[in-house]
Amino acid sequence: MGAAVSRQTQGALLMILGAVLLTISAFSTTYVNYVKPGFRPLLVGAGAVLVGLGLLSVVQGWLGRPGAHGHGPRVAWLLAAPVFAIVMIAPPALGSYAAQQAPPPAPPALVDAQPVRPLKSDRVNVLSLAEFADRAWYEPIRSLAGKTVRLTGFVLPSPTKAEWYIARMRISCCAADALTMKVIIRGAPAPATDTWVRVTGTWIPREGRPSDTYVPAMTASDVHPISPPVEPYE
Repeated sequence: MGAAVSRQTQGALLMILGAVLLTISAFSTTYVNYVKPGFRPLLVGAGAVLVGLGLLSVVQGWLGRPGAHGHGPRVAWLLAAPVFAIVMIAPPALGSYAAQQAPPPAPPALVDAQPVRPLKSDRVNVLSLAEFADRAWYEPIRSLAGKTVRLTGFVLPSPTKAEWYIARMRISCCAADALTMKVIIRGAPAPATDTWVRVTGTWIPREGRPSDTYVPAMTASDVHPISPPVEPYE
């Protein structure tokens, strides 16, 4: 009887874990706080497999089939605590604290070619922070010069009072490998730290060749607070 109960407990834990994966991936967008959107099918599939395996284990334990061993359900149920924590107190996407701790991205390689997408002079050009930084680093042709651009990110404080940062985390796979993308904002008062904003303005051309610590800057003509985006990372 004890073995059957243990098998049922193990199965229940698998079902709970699978249900949580399905909850954050199939029925919500919470998963994008942890991984890139492209991982959604894998998370949904993994959740479905865990629920199926858990259900099979519960049925086997209920039927009393041999081969089920365990150390008792009370200890096993403690393993469910982290799973419940994901649902009850799910951590938000990385913000200002993580941005200040994460390493900056490496400078992009300078190449003798036109940027992929030409910018328009008669309209606002919507760019990611990564694209803005790449163009600001681009040496032969300054494609940002004289162009109005719009960036989206969260507010990060600066030690210099006359400026602040708009920042966003860039991930390759998951939040664990996040790098900080940031742009210096001048000409507008800083909103509260971690506030998500859209900033419209113009690039401040650098002087000379950029160093490894160069952070691109822009003069803001408009700063508009927004709700956090569904996909917080670039």
